[in-house]
Amino acid sequence: MSDAIKHECGIAMVRLLKPLDYYIKKYGTALYGVNKMYLLMEKQHNRGQDGAGVANIKFDVAPGTRYISRNRAVGSGAIKEIFGKINSKFEDLHKKNSDKLKDAAWLKKNVAYTGELFLGHLRYGTYGGNSIENCHPFLRQNNWMTRNLVVAGNFNLTNVDELFDQLVELGQHPKEKADTVTVMEKIGHFLDEENERLFQQFKKEGHGNEEISHLIAKHIDVPRILKAASKKWDGGYAMAGLFGHGDAFVLRDPSGIRPTYYYSDEEVVVVTSERPVIQTAFNVPLEKVKELTPGHALVIKKDGTFGEHEILTPLKKTPCSFERIYFSRGSDADIYRERQKLGSQLTPAVLRSVDYDLKNTVFSYIPNTAEVAFGGLIEGLHHYNNTVKRHKILQMGSKVSDPELSEILSVHPRIEKIAIKDAKLRTFITQDAQRDDMVAHVYDTTYGVVKAGEDNLVVLDDSIVRGTTLKQSILKILDRLGPKKIVIVSSAPQIRYPDCYGIDMAKLGDFIAFQAAVQLLKDNFKENLLDELYEKAKAQVGLPKEEMVNVVKEIYEPFTAEQISAKISELLRPEGVNAEVEIIYQTIEGLHNACPDNQGDWYFTGNYPTAGGNKVVNKSFINYMEGKNVRAY
Repeated sequence: MSDAIKHECGIAMVRLLKPLDYYIKKYGTALYGVNKMYLLMEKQHNRGQDGAGVANIKFDVAPGTRYISRNRAVGSGAIKEIFGKINSKFEDLHKKNSDKLKDAAWLKKNVAYTGELFLGHLRYGTYGGNSIENCHPFLRQNNWMTRNLVVAGNFNLTNVDELFDQLVELGQHPKEKADTVTVMEKIGHFLDEENERLFQQFKKEGHGNEEISHLIAKHIDVPRILKAASKKWDGGYAMAGLFGHGDAFVLRDPSGIRPTYYYSDEEVVVVTSERPVIQTAFNVPLEKVKELTPGHALVIKKDGTFGEHEILTPLKKTPCSFERIYFSRGSDADIYRERQKLGSQLTPAVLRSVDYDLKNTVFSYIPNTAEVAFGGLIEGLHHYNNTVKRHKILQMGSKVSDPELSEILSVHPRIEKIAIKDAKLRTFITQDAQRDDMVAHVYDTTYGVVKAGEDNLVVLDDSIVRGTTLKQSILKILDRLGPKKIVIVSSAPQIRYPDCYGIDMAKLGDFIAFQAAVQLLKDNFKENLLDELYEKAKAQVGLPKEEMVNVVKEIYEPFTAEQISAKISELLRPEGVNAEVEIIYQTIEGLHNACPDNQGDWYFTGNYPTAGGNKVVNKSFINYMEGKNVRAY
């Protein structure tokens, strides 16, 4: 994705099922859990580069001993900073008294991060500030061990206002109206209720207060808490939590929008946002890693027992298709194949665009994340080329000659690395006055591989969201090479609707596909439709979100996808560019064909999996019409 889009966060949880001494004896280190957490987070660095955090809980410590530890940091080096601080404690001990590094009882009493339960989080700051206060995990502390709560998640809720009001009705006074605080307090409220319920039950049975604390820890009903807390949540989420006494959970939204995977053996239970990181960190095959069922929570009890529990009734499964196209690591076996197919399916459209002229066409991709889809496109081109060669050779029959055969065999897709991002220049783009000139130099190019005035130049991108980088930089740079035609190919369909489940695409007016549709309305003297839909959207504002209808769909209805693509090509072609410019998009059918098990396509179709999606898209349209450059939730 050449446009800079911030997106979802990542989570990692590790529950050690054996005593610390077991890992010291088997692996020779007390840092087994710490090292695994580092690997899981570093391998998910793609999911968050604005901040990170790690929390750890020790089991069965004496009163007065600190049992919850947390470290957070901001910036792209947050993971390194956090684990540097954690490891420094062990390095100091190694210098002063290395024998203590093998003493499990002493370590657990005296050194942080020697507990059994770890929770890590990686953050992209899609909304709000990037201060350390915005970094997960969040703590809700209490002198009662079973009332302590640690929460981190990959989520966004669309109905924070509604949930905030419910907290106020419960008698609470939340410190801010944010989904992180709201979720924390929702779970915390019902955690308190569960504690009180059990306290009264055991008190009636005649147990003393100290004994009651242990009984509560043993009998606390985690699914009961989660069912009550999440009843009204609308959004996409993978919510992870730790209770101070040692229970833990990860809850996935009923539509399966946000990804969640887990693995277990006799030593650990581990949960992450991405499947291949578990495979790498624990050296296990794909089939050993399970996907958490939508609407279910993986609950890990303090005694080491664990399992999935249905918390919310699962809805139609609609995992985010953008995960498959761009956001997740391409090393996942299924994602790799899906991205290849996304690329190969574009072959017919690309060939038509260059008039089937492989001899005079150069193929490339940008950015690096598009490489797998590009491989699929090239595979499709090779298949076409081999079919053509076979047909020509068969037509020659017995009259085949070496020069003619050599000419036929010489034709092949010309693959070159054309555009290279110069990341260092990013740091200088701060002053508006010279920003456009600097943006135009963010990418460097390879000279001497395109025949000026003769060659077509085809460049594959993951997706085209705003088109800003294309217009301000990439197209201008590519045009310097002198191609007769530039074809930009998107492995994703046209992005027409805002996201509301955790990806930084909330402003409708930013999307080049929306801008193109609006311009087409104006070109065809139909722009009064915008005013009609504005009134229609405002009329729905007071309705329950379940009754709202996505009015923005009607803006696109008068036009074909090809018409919108043609207008996008026109809008993004910079002034002064000599080459013809064409932009080709993946089709919706092609997306579904390539990613059959991940049909969360609301970005492209406007078919939101939750009622809150329609509320957000209408609000985004109202903001656009009223000239408000703010996010819609």
